[in-house]
Amino acid sequence: MIRQISAREIFDQLGERLKLRWLAGLRGEHRLIEQGENLQRRPSLVGFLNIIFPNRVQIVGIDELKYLDALESRQRWDTIAKIMGYQPIAIVITRDQAIPADLREAAEESGTAVWVSSKPGHELLTYMQYHLSRALARNTSLHGVFMEVYSVGVLITGDAGAGKSELALELLTRGHRLIADDAAEFTLIAPDVLDGTCPEMLQDLLEVRGLGILNVRNMFGDTAIKRNKYLRLIVHLGKLEELHANEGMARLHGVTSTRTVLDVEVPLITIPVGPGRNLAVLVEAATRSFILRGKGVDPAQTFIDRQAHQMRRQTPW
Repeated sequence: MIRQISAREIFDQLGERLKLRWLAGLRGEHRLIEQGENLQRRPSLVGFLNIIFPNRVQIVGIDELKYLDALESRQRWDTIAKIMGYQPIAIVITRDQAIPADLREAAEESGTAVWVSSKPGHELLTYMQYHLSRALARNTSLHGVFMEVYSVGVLITGDAGAGKSELALELLTRGHRLIADDAAEFTLIAPDVLDGTCPEMLQDLLEVRGLGILNVRNMFGDTAIKRNKYLRLIVHLGKLEELHANEGMARLHGVTSTRTVLDVEVPLITIPVGPGRNLAVLVEAATRSFILRGKGVDPAQTFIDRQAHQMRRQTPW
């Protein structure tokens, strides 16, 4: 699904925060920025006035207005016409500067939205670029329970009936936090960063077979819910019998691999599900081990090094 955002949506979402006022070109509220546009253009989605490679949101500051004022009347009108001809989604004038009459006239004729803000240009640029990048970023939905375990974003996956929700309930009782159940949404906010959130319809809810839908916030309090978290680790609940054939080195390193999510390789640990296994403790241990590996601590390699050292000591020379 292609994500898009309109001028009206941008204004509604950022108008109060950036102190925007809509002065001209109300017909421009129907213009859209679609996902991927910033990949096909040399500049960013938002930038200071650029006539050669126009931004979708053009910011007009003090220097930009001075540039227009320095042009001869015919050249000035041609420049303004060229700006409007590129059909920017909006033009934002900074620091409450007065909008030139010819710029307002051209905006009304072309249906280009013109906003005025009391904020300086660099603040408008930074905030709007961040907002639009997130709004139009690639995203996907993954089946599983997304939780914060020891401050790490952990997605618990597995087949239907594997016990994901029961495991999440046990982790909640142990002080960890729920982000999303059943369908977590992940957005690529940086080349290697996946931000996970919960769909609005599923907010605060956890479905457990036999108990139905539970409201986690009401049962465990506000601290049991986390609004969003970066995805760092995937724990997959696998069948015990499927892992016997691959024991070997897995006895040392565990069953580890990676899963590609929006072109990002996410570490994946498979935990065999069997009678009597305390999955909550195993997930906590897997998360602690992941944190230690990130610090360069590898118990399996330590054991291998000790064994090699012992064999060298026993080898006759």
